[in-house]
Amino acid sequence: MITLVERAAVWARSTPDQAAYTYVDHTHEPDGIRHTLTWAQVDTRTRALAARIRRHTDPGERVAVLAPQGLDYITAFLGACYAQVIAVPLFTPDLPAHGERLLHSFNDSAPAAVLTTSAALPHVEAFLGGGGVAEPADLICVDEVGDVLAAQFQAEPIRPHDPAYLQYASGPTSSPAGVVISHANLTANADQIWTAFEARPGDTALVSWLPLFHDMGLMLTVLAPLTHGDLALFTDPVAFLMRPARWLELAASCERDVYTAGPNFAYDYCAKHITEDEKRALDLSRLRVCMNGAEPIRPATVRLFAETFAACGLRPEAPTPVYGLAEAVVFVATAPTGDLAVTTVSDAEALGLGRAVKAEATARSVELVACGRPEGQRITIVDPETGLALDPGHVGEIHVSGPNVAAAYWRAPQRSEDTFGGDGLLRTGDLGVMYDDQLYITGRLKDLVILDGRNHYPQDIEATVHTAHPGVRPGRAVAFSVPGTETELLVIVIEYAGDDGPETVVREVRSAVKARHDLRADDIVLTAPGGVSRTSSGKLARRATRHDYLTGALPPYA
Repeated sequence: MITLVERAAVWARSTPDQAAYTYVDHTHEPDGIRHTLTWAQVDTRTRALAARIRRHTDPGERVAVLAPQGLDYITAFLGACYAQVIAVPLFTPDLPAHGERLLHSFNDSAPAAVLTTSAALPHVEAFLGGGGVAEPADLICVDEVGDVLAAQFQAEPIRPHDPAYLQYASGPTSSPAGVVISHANLTANADQIWTAFEARPGDTALVSWLPLFHDMGLMLTVLAPLTHGDLALFTDPVAFLMRPARWLELAASCERDVYTAGPNFAYDYCAKHITEDEKRALDLSRLRVCMNGAEPIRPATVRLFAETFAACGLRPEAPTPVYGLAEAVVFVATAPTGDLAVTTVSDAEALGLGRAVKAEATARSVELVACGRPEGQRITIVDPETGLALDPGHVGEIHVSGPNVAAAYWRAPQRSEDTFGGDGLLRTGDLGVMYDDQLYITGRLKDLVILDGRNHYPQDIEATVHTAHPGVRPGRAVAFSVPGTETELLVIVIEYAGDDGPETVVREVRSAVKARHDLRADDIVLTAPGGVSRTSSGKLARRATRHDYLTGALPPYA
């Protein structure tokens, strides 16, 4: 088989002058400056970098990408793959509130070389020299590698089941888990995506602002275009957050079918912050699919986005809920292209007991969004305690199998056994139900807190809380999310035993969480001793505490 990465050379030969990747840089120009690589340029730069990488590394060693969003990041990632080392897509050390995660992911992967840019070099050198980092043998500025080196690179066939990259998307900050993605995994998943969304080769553009180190951003921007040699048009997250209309303006600028993706909050953000003047300038008639995933999908947001931009030519069926996770590369299931998003109202009490039962929309019901069906994969809903498959309509853990499912986490045998089991079956930790032949996500066995498209492990937040004020009782703070009117909200419940007033504790905890995790704590509750529930073995019982919070059963702090 020709792996996905090897297809870059195919397009370089067949369509050398066709645009492959266009990055729109808003750093110094509000309207953006476009920088483009053709397929011939992609192949030449990637071969040159691969030759440079192989001077001091051997196949199978890890090479970390610590580069800013842009074309150099793409060259770095593909260059590592060409060189048949294992790419580790990370980020520059100056990214706020991510320092500890970078440190642990870097040390866990133990890279033999680092790929960066001349602009980011001072930050990378400070990171490498700051202590606690095993310094790599080689530090390469991608933008300083001359194309002349391309002639020195001798391409070798890529073995499909060799690792292509490590995706650090799971695990708490103190023990990150790098998913080992093989060339076969990523090739299969890219093909599954194109089949599921019925994209037309040669007449498709993939538009994004998602960070390239994120699994969805990496697939949408870097990998999916390789499938059929189509265009990726992208900018950076800061440009989107500063002015969300830039995302849709990119989509409107394409004279092709446009596919894009983002977490739920991004669609809500657009609907509420793009002005009427900006809307009047948008023609979204070529925007075929807007994938909504990576965090809980809110039915109200799906409707709001469709209604808000209908006058701009957005097709009502364009908003498309999807389900996926890094352990399956990124994509698992979606609704059929061209179908309107489907929602179902279920009785909340029945759902809590493990059954999906249709109900009228009341205060005691919950509306769920369908994520369609898998493409090229198999989903089984399983009783998490017995491991037995459940009938449609019953809530259980989602298990996934298919050629895109990874085999292991990097150097984490026990975690790999718990998640992958060695049998090709991915135990996702997510709860779901098959209803009317569609997948609905109902919750998480894992206690992930997903806010603004980012995963946060509660134990990381709780560790910060415990160090924020001496009056927080050791092991007596829990963090969880609850539904808000617009997005998920972060709640922290603390058993407090100090002398300071509650206002001081709340202020210091809120400040610490913001500084450490770049998160806003929407509600911080001080409770009496015993207010934070624990299991019989002494572990924190986050779900029980969350239930007490929602029902008003927490004992008040006196």
